[in-house]
Amino acid sequence: MSATEINVGQLRIRYLVDGAQTASLGMFELTVPPGSNVPPAHSHSDNEEIVYVIEGTLRYTVGAETRDLQPGETMRTPKGTVHGFANPFGSVARALITLAPDIGPRYFEDVAAVINTGGTPDKAALTAVMNRYGLVPAAPK
Repeated sequence: MSATEINVGQLRIRYLVDGAQTASLGMFELTVPPGSNVPPAHSHSDNEEIVYVIEGTLRYTVGAETRDLQPGETMRTPKGTVHGFANPFGSVARALITLAPDIGPRYFEDVAAVINTGGTPDKAALTAVMNRYGLVPAAPK
């Protein structure tokens, strides 16, 4: 199976294991250039997530804990826990993300259809896509 590549704004998702059709785990490589726009903090109604950094530094927040993850470091997001990420550093960050069960590449393709239109993204349309896949945007702080 070849990897599915999806660009969402400045982010690149390279789907390696699509478990969405079987409710199995899935895995994708996430590339985050410095200063990229990233998704809003959110939780997953049905999925757990593990991030494993393979290059650069990725700032990752789970609940009240924020860490600057270096290559070889991981962080787990339990189902229903608010989390988010950023790359405020000077080099590209790459991480492997594992979801169980998987939401699949179709989610990212649907998000890309909203984000990649140029101009300011339609927040209502983005929220609708997130909700359709069981992602819940966190309340603004």
